[in-house]
Amino acid sequence: MPVAKTPDLDIYYERGGNADGPAVLFISGSGGDLRNKPNQFDSPLADHFDLISYDQRGLGRTAKPAGDYSMAQYADDAAALLDCLGLQRVPVIGVSFGGMVGQEFALRHGDRVQALVLACTSSGGEGGASFPLHQLQDLAPHERAEQHLKIADLMHTGEWIRDNPQAWEKRVALSLRQPGSAEEQAGAAKQLEARRHHDTYARLPQLNMPVLLAGGERDGIAPVANMQALQARINGSELALFAGGHMFLIQDKSAYPYIIQWLTDKSKTA
Repeated sequence: MPVAKTPDLDIYYERGGNADGPAVLFISGSGGDLRNKPNQFDSPLADHFDLISYDQRGLGRTAKPAGDYSMAQYADDAAALLDCLGLQRVPVIGVSFGGMVGQEFALRHGDRVQALVLACTSSGGEGGASFPLHQLQDLAPHERAEQHLKIADLMHTGEWIRDNPQAWEKRVALSLRQPGSAEEQAGAAKQLEARRHHDTYARLPQLNMPVLLAGGERDGIAPVANMQALQARINGSELALFAGGHMFLIQDKSAYPYIIQWLTDKSKTA
């Protein structure tokens, strides 16, 4: 089992895809666990890049330290993983919560980030926060899955659900997840608490690497307005919107090719 032993914690990671391509660090979203399949290593990214991803602190097979977690710690974990792998500077993709970590990572360790893709995420603060997912934690599992689906894709209106009952129930069933151990649940709760305090808005103009912002047109978790706020604060950033909601990467078949081409171009010019 590949584990990076950093000064703060043991980080479970995986590295795969195209070994001849440039190394790319992928930072996943809330509750991300590499045991859940399919995942980023099953995406088109793996056809083009030497893809590196990991379970964040408190999740999956990474260590679950006692105490609260901070966004700064999540960012420093990413830098520590690169240190263990002997990588100084790589392109970074951060999705959802991973995009929040990606912002903090780029602000704290800008010399480590060759180019940055921030997908379906928010700055917090004046730029708007992503939907407070911690507010759903106390709901019954079925109700929590339904509410999450409605927020994640604004297409899921009451009318759409009435007209597509079988498709809706299938999506709810797929969204229901078996709860992990008490330790894993505690780690996930700490992640959501750190997420609640995320705010990079005032510092975003400090970023000086190429930045692509990618979002879903129907995303209610990281609304388009939040992505536009990021673009307004990050000098020279590009914004691309795709059909779909928070899962636009798999809903719009043009999303991955667009991101892959952007990263490929930036790798050549860096």
